[in-house]
Amino acid sequence: MNKVYKMSETIRVSTRTKEALLRIAAKLQGETGRHVDYDETINHLLKLENKNPDAFMKFVGSAKGVKSADSLLNALAKERTLDELKAKRKYGV
Repeated sequence: MNKVYKMSETIRVSTRTKEALLRIAAKLQGETGRHVDYDETINHLLKLENKNPDAFMKFVGSAKGVKSADSLLNALAKERTLDELKAKRKYGV
């Protein structure tokens, strides 16, 4: 029997984003009647984007320069690459 291990990563978000995620997590917790963590909350938002891109874009539309879900994903990928380069320079990883 293969065990599935969850890999965790640290992501940096602004206080405003963390508060928004907390509000969404609280809403989900009320709907499901059980504890909901940030990972589940983010996955819920990703599913929402797949089901209803317009609603998702309304949620993230305040991000500067975001015109579509694809442009948001590209921006996130670019930022992730920059974060990894900074970590390599800082920690030599």
